[in-house]
Amino acid sequence: MLNKLLLIAALLPLGVFAQERQRQNFDEGWKFHLGNAADPHRDFNYSIGNILAKTGDAANTAIKLDFDDRDWANVALPHDWAVGLSFEHVRNGDVDSHGYHAVGALFPENSIGWYRKAFIPDRKDSGKRFVLQFDGIFRDSKVWINNCYLGGHFSGYSGSSYDITDFLRFNAKNVIVVRVDASQYEGWFYEGAGIYRHAWMNVVNNMHLALNGGVFVHTHDGQVTIETKVERGEGVAGPATVSAYIVDRKGAVVARGEGNAGGAGMVLNVSQPVLWTLDNPYLYRAIVLLRSEGRTMDSVNVRFGIRTVTVDADKGLLLNGVPVKIHGVCCHQDHAGVGSALPDYLQYYRIGLLKEMGVNAYRSSHNAPTPELLDACDSLGMLVLDETRLLNSGAEYGADFEQQLLRDRNHPSIFMWSIGNEEWMIQTSNTGKLIAQHQILRQQELDPTRTCTYAANVGNVFHGVNEVIPVRGFNYNLGGLDGYRRDHPHQPIMGTEVASTVSTRGIYIKDTVNAYVPDYDSVAPPWASTAEYWWRIAADREWFMGGFAWTGFDYRGEPTPFRWPDINSHFGIMDMCGFPKTVYYYYQSWWTDKDVLHIAPNWNRSGKEEGKPMAVWVNSNADNVELFLNGKALGKKEMPRNGHLEWMVNYAPGKLEAVAYKKGRKITAMVETTGEPYRIVVTPSKNSLTADGEDAIVYNCSVVDKQGREVPDAQNILHFTMRGGGAIIGVGNGDPSSHEPDQVSGDGWQRHLFNGHCQVIVRATVNPGGNGVFSATGDGLLPAQAEVKLQGVN
Repeated sequence: MLNKLLLIAALLPLGVFAQERQRQNFDEGWKFHLGNAADPHRDFNYSIGNILAKTGDAANTAIKLDFDDRDWANVALPHDWAVGLSFEHVRNGDVDSHGYHAVGALFPENSIGWYRKAFIPDRKDSGKRFVLQFDGIFRDSKVWINNCYLGGHFSGYSGSSYDITDFLRFNAKNVIVVRVDASQYEGWFYEGAGIYRHAWMNVVNNMHLALNGGVFVHTHDGQVTIETKVERGEGVAGPATVSAYIVDRKGAVVARGEGNAGGAGMVLNVSQPVLWTLDNPYLYRAIVLLRSEGRTMDSVNVRFGIRTVTVDADKGLLLNGVPVKIHGVCCHQDHAGVGSALPDYLQYYRIGLLKEMGVNAYRSSHNAPTPELLDACDSLGMLVLDETRLLNSGAEYGADFEQQLLRDRNHPSIFMWSIGNEEWMIQTSNTGKLIAQHQILRQQELDPTRTCTYAANVGNVFHGVNEVIPVRGFNYNLGGLDGYRRDHPHQPIMGTEVASTVSTRGIYIKDTVNAYVPDYDSVAPPWASTAEYWWRIAADREWFMGGFAWTGFDYRGEPTPFRWPDINSHFGIMDMCGFPKTVYYYYQSWWTDKDVLHIAPNWNRSGKEEGKPMAVWVNSNADNVELFLNGKALGKKEMPRNGHLEWMVNYAPGKLEAVAYKKGRKITAMVETTGEPYRIVVTPSKNSLTADGEDAIVYNCSVVDKQGREVPDAQNILHFTMRGGGAIIGVGNGDPSSHEPDQVSGDGWQRHLFNGHCQVIVRATVNPGGNGVFSATGDGLLPAQAEVKLQGVN
């Protein structure tokens, strides 16, 4: 990145970067300790000490500048303290829906978190403004600096910022204190707890482009429009102008312009632009300079893509004039091992897994996503339906929605906004209609380049939100789809939430004791459907834009159709680690041009199922498939479009093989009975780590028998170490009923394989040079190691 910026700087006028704002990562060096929501004495005297009587009086609390926090834990952000808590079986619907982690009002000893961070600002910056920024704290946070209260923020899904300039002590110790109260749930799914997104320190001149929404870049064909908003400190006057430079991927300036700050903005023309598409997500940069009286006051670097999105009631969604059927998934934001505190790399890893399956659109359910998720979608070519937390136009949630619009509107991946989800109390009422009208108007004011939808879990119902929403969103209820289209032919329609098939990876029978469901596209709750049911409807209707399957990945909470011991959902097309389930191959068959041929179940049934009939599913996009068991033909079948094939096979150990033909080409796949686990196999997601304290790597672990065949039903416990360059931050295996800890302190990292797989996530440390070594061991198994090259920060 640094080399590219140096190249860009060489091509721009002298002094462009001289007054560039500072955006300092503020993730390192935090101290953490649990408080207590029920006992003020164990909450560091909070609510006992009178901290509100006088500014700067922190009483005898953890807010004090000189409070002794030496015995507090050292943590780096992002940080989710809930993921490391135990599981508690409590008969409470909200605890159930949050995955039984011991956090929330019933667990006051685990639901308050205190953070402290000391830093020393340099006096040379004393003439500038310092703005502390948090991208997300769950939830109800209060912030102080140097004993002085800065403010609070209610929601756990939107960012907050505080101008701390007046309170700073230059060339001296300053202390920021954050109290986080996760007692009150905000959703009905796992939400985590803590400062689970990045923190930043922004240092700007007293005249600067607004930190949120100060530059708005939008495009049409080769025209790039740049709008700006300037903020001025008290007493700062004088005219302000802006200069803008459009830079391509190679660093060459392809367009430039000048104009007055604010106002209607400037229009720059890019000759023969490279368009942002799903297959070639080409990104430009807009470098915008703010000048006043001959000085460069601020500069902002914005990534953007040149593309045109069209929504048509008859043709559906078009990207750059080309029809795109939405192959979408809804996703919550947590991942195995790390909860809601994902390293940035995991966002790219997860989007890459979805792309491999054939997904082209992502719905951020049900809240504003972390900015790094949007960066990943911009870079990898994934459309985004950007959803807000609540359909609510009140002061607090209304402001959160405005902040989300301003923060995210430069991202080319976002093709539409969602103003809410399944607000069943108000969605068919006049109240819901009025709130929706307010939010729609605000969206159109702040981002007139896009439209919006609402995720309504009703069928052919028009009254309420659906009367005013530009794009009708269907959550399930597809039986009312054609009737709604007939009655409202001029309103575009999309499936904002569909499917909700439930399955457990590698399990092929219903198991009510362990809370598992079969790994086929065969079971769905009463309100939902199979993948095949909804996709056939979508594929056959040009006007139906497609939809977002619930969900791309399993997630903590909402255990369905079971409860305890199940602690996370079964809805995912992949499990919590990103290991595919059988339904994955259905979508991949019809959402990609890849040669897909997949057989389920695995063939390790010896001693259990000999001679018994077994349902064999084949997912493929071939023209026909023939099945063989130990060389004996079991029949040839034609593959129905957007369907799958089934055989009933009397089980016998050996080899089950599928032979398919696709446009005359032969494709084969096989499952076979393996031997016992013999050797561990470690598969890293990449081969290098940037030693910046932020990068990460995923190690997927499996075992093979003596013949090198992966053992698909292995349940061995594995032990892990990382030596040099990184630290293990989480483990998982995709088992929805596993109560093993996702995180441990110090050494002792371990995890059982679940049906042949488990996962370890390693975060980089600040230690460039040399190699790191990841090791996996297990009783009676040959160990495995993987070296990772450590790279310095560019």
